[in-house]
Formats: sequence, C-alpha cells, structure tokens
Amino acid sequence: MKFKQILILLFLLALANKAIAQGYQKDSLQIKVYTEIEYEQYRVKSIKATKVFCDYCSEIQSEKIKEEALRLAYLARHNRDYIMDKGIKKLAMYIRVSKKDFAALKEDDIDN
Repeated sequence: MKFKQILILLFLLALANKAIAQGYQKDSLQIKVYTEIEYEQYRVKSIKATKVFCDYCSEIQSEKIKEEALRLAYLARHNRDYIMDKGIKKLAMYIRVSKKDFAALKEDDIDN
C-alpha cells in the first residue's frame, strides 16, 4: 500500500512541476543578446552589447534590453571563466521578461 501511495505522490509532483514550468514560459519572452567584454592585462577595457535578437521589439524596447545585457555583463566581468590576459570574451545572454513588463516599456522610460 505504501509503494502505491509513493508512486501517486511522485506522479502528482511531476504534474505540478510541469504545470509551473509551462506557466512561466507562457507569460514571458526570452530575448538573446550578444555582448563582448574586452580585456587588456586581465582588466576590463570595455563592455559592449553587439546584437539584440528581437524581431518584434521597438527601438526603445531593444535599447532597454541592451541596457540590461550590459548590466549583466558588467556583473559577470570578474567571472574566473571569462577573464583573459588580452582579448575579447564573447557572451550570449538570454534575458527573460514578462510580456506585461515588456509591453509597458514606453518612450518616457528611456530617460530613467
């Protein structure tokens, strides 16, 4: 009897996990951004966002996504896996934004 209850519990947990994962994907967008961190003598020389992969973004929305990618690259600049003596480390970042927040990006937000 206990074995049967454990199987039912595991099945219900798997269903709940699947429902949570699908719900998160339904109400959010995932946007890919290429960034580059240029190093010289193990120090950051510059950080650039080179490409935002978003066909449906307005210019303002693309700019906000690019700002977020630059912020994330700045936070990751001292990651041991990225630091190099001299050269450019290229990163692909995936930024997830809820559809509601993405639609709320307006022109007056660009000044903030």
